[in-house]
Amino acid sequence: MKIGYFLSSEEWGPHDLVAQAVKAQQAGFDGLWISDHYHPWNDEQGHSPFVWSTIGAIAHATDGMRVTTAVCPTIRTHPGIIAQAAATSAVLLDGQFCLGLGSGEALNEHIFGDRWPGADERLEMLEEAVEVIRKLWEGGVKDHRGRHYRLEHCRVYDLPDAPPPIVISGFGRKSVELAARIGDGYCTVGPDADSVELFRSRAPDGKRKLVQGGLKVCWSEDAARARKTVHRLWRNEALPGELAQVLPTPEHFEQATELVTEEMLAQETPCGPDVEEHLEAIKAYADAGFDELYVNQIGPEQDAFFDAYRERVLPRLS
Repeated sequence: MKIGYFLSSEEWGPHDLVAQAVKAQQAGFDGLWISDHYHPWNDEQGHSPFVWSTIGAIAHATDGMRVTTAVCPTIRTHPGIIAQAAATSAVLLDGQFCLGLGSGEALNEHIFGDRWPGADERLEMLEEAVEVIRKLWEGGVKDHRGRHYRLEHCRVYDLPDAPPPIVISGFGRKSVELAARIGDGYCTVGPDADSVELFRSRAPDGKRKLVQGGLKVCWSEDAARARKTVHRLWRNEALPGELAQVLPTPEHFEQATELVTEEMLAQETPCGPDVEEHLEAIKAYADAGFDELYVNQIGPEQDAFFDAYRERVLPRLS
């Protein structure tokens, strides 16, 4: 299983994200995930730069690092624009780009005042968006008149030598089955072996497709400090069910997480300097059948994290 680094656009501004991408490559991480948000989950996180600009800067600052959007919604951004942005990113990264797509969250997608679609309709929109994107990547002038999207005499001129793979985010049976049917891969957070098995069993012609995962950790020499950092910044990680998809503002997330404790978060998030705890969390993804795992360091101790993983964690995984 390959180990990459997960860049959090909710927690860092564009300069810091580019610097972290460089440090991740220097530390030996194999590729990057980067989140695509309009809002952070809460005001304490305090950021949300435009992901496509950040990717362009990362392409210039790193050498050969594969970048995956984790994930770009197809509600807030028209698939015609996603197709152009992803193609440009793939060109800048010399083909080392993967387009992660998802059905969106109200937190980011409500901003234009449009009706928030139900889950089934969002999946329908995602499927049509993938069709539109792939059509534009064929080259030439394209038109499209679908239920949710339209193109009129539209052409993406700057295309990479090969179209980027499309990885579909999914939580729940319907979205996993959709990912198997229309995606080149599947991505999720949490070592969900059942979803991986379902995805692989539904892949057409038994083809083995890519499975990516994301893991949050908080490395610190002081475990108590790490738990406080996670609680301050990422209480939303403990929200159950569909709340992360339907709550519309950072203020709502702050209200919904008032009862989340440090102990609740520490059950799922490695906190502190125990190498074995970090390795155990990573191994759970390998055991669940993931091909790639992207690790995110929560909080300000980024340099300590990269040093520790370069010297004490990644060598144990090679």
